[in-house]
Amino acid sequence: MKNISNSFVYFSHWPFAGGFGFNTDILATNPINLSVVFGVLIFFGKRVLNDLLDNRKQRILNTIRNSDKISEEAIEPLEKAKYYLRKVEMEADRFRVNGYSEIEREKLNLINSTYATLEQLENYKNETISFEQQRAINQVQQHVFQQALQGAFRTLNNCLNNELHLRTNIGMLGVMKEIID
Repeated sequence: MKNISNSFVYFSHWPFAGGFGFNTDILATNPINLSVVFGVLIFFGKRVLNDLLDNRKQRILNTIRNSDKISEEAIEPLEKAKYYLRKVEMEADRFRVNGYSEIEREKLNLINSTYATLEQLENYKNETISFEQQRAINQVQQHVFQQALQGAFRTLNNCLNNELHLRTNIGMLGVMKEIID
């Protein structure tokens, strides 16, 4: 306190006739200067600071309102997208189930057609075997018949004379020709 009062004393010692001087007592001058600066700052800065804070508050409130508005606007497309996603998932499940059932049907059709083809091949094989057996039987019969005819000719040749022999050969050739045709 004494220092503050001393600073006022120094003011009284300063010359008023345009003199300028420095007060070197730091403890006495700083609190006064600081109080004047703080007073001016509080008086003028209060409004400026309040205006800045109000502007900042309004910007924050506007940003929050805009965010809420954008959020509300985004909810509808989000719900639509969720709906379409569920719809697409159900469609994909349906395709998956239909695909599996289609695969099973194709598999059964393939198995059935394979069995039918195998059955046809088995029938063809049996027919081929039967045909080959019949052909072999026919060849054996022809061979036996030729052997029998040759044996009969030999027997006739030994027993018949030349004229009778010639007529018999011509007749037999006609019979053989009819059998072969």
